[in-house]
Amino acid sequence: MSQIYLAGPFFSDEQIDRVKRVELALDANPTVTDYYSPRQHQKTDNPEFTSPWAAEVFQRDVNNVTNADIVLSIIDYRDEDADSGTAFEQGMAWVQKKPIIVLNERQFPVNLMLSESLTAYITKADDLMMYDFNETPPLPFTGELF
Repeated sequence: MSQIYLAGPFFSDEQIDRVKRVELALDANPTVTDYYSPRQHQKTDNPEFTSPWAAEVFQRDVNNVTNADIVLSIIDYRDEDADSGTAFEQGMAWVQKKPIIVLNERQFPVNLMLSESLTAYITKADDLMMYDFNETPPLPFTGELF
């Protein structure tokens, strides 16, 4: 039984759709019992996009990365690069020696800091339905680096 932290951008309709498809894949995966998706936890008692809101969301997300056993990092963002917040969370996971599962559906070139820190590299959200999150088998990065 592992707690998964789902790191990924959800700023556009395409990104929200991708995160929702990943959530559905995790729901369907028999090795997943629990996951935390920041997309579902943006509300605070403070107005959105204010400093108090940002401080609360930041602390909540940092606590959940720290408490997670695994980080699932969606690196599809824009301009063929990962979202900076997602990269920050993936870096936290690496420092804490947690398995990092990376999803790159658009298969754009990947920064070596992300490719070298991952445990498994996946290019289709549907493949997450069958990935063994208990054993976290390695799936090496394949693709173009920068």
